Amino acid sequence: MSSILGIDPGCSGALVMITARGTYIDHMDMPTIKVGTKSRVNGAAISAWLKKFHISHAYLEQVGAMPGQGTASMFTFGHAAGVAEGILQGLNIPYTLVTPQAWKKSAGLIGSDKDAARSRAIQLYPELRALDAKAKGQALADALLIARHGAGVNR
Repeated sequence: MSSILGIDPGCSGALVMITARGTYIDHMDMPTIKVGTKSRVNGAAISAWLKKFHISHAYLEQVGAMPGQGTASMFTFGHAAGVAEGILQGLNIPYTLVTPQAWKKSAGLIGSDKDAARSRAIQLYPELRALDAKAKGQALADALLIARHGAGVNR
């Protein structure tokens, strides 16, 4: 079965797999490893997980610097997104970078607060208990809505 991958990048992000119709398949909290005192994305764990699926297309949130974010945290966030993009390229998975504005608009979340994505995902996937966790549930919700945006099923 062909699947769609949605990625909310960053060390506290998530990856989610859905069908082209938006049916949930599986997800993974962004795996990390410690490098000195810093957390880094574990690319080997991501790659091993992705190889279990036949992925027709991936949608990766396009990241940029955020106002008020420190230099070190911006670097870590950008590094994590770069690792995810590099893995997609290395595994020959076709992908599209999606701006937060684009996927939030297709999910009807423009002008909403941060937790609105988690609330919307809970409405769409009420059986998915992982969404109940505040922080990890937020990352999963973002990844789900990114994937649904890519699949064209957010409406």
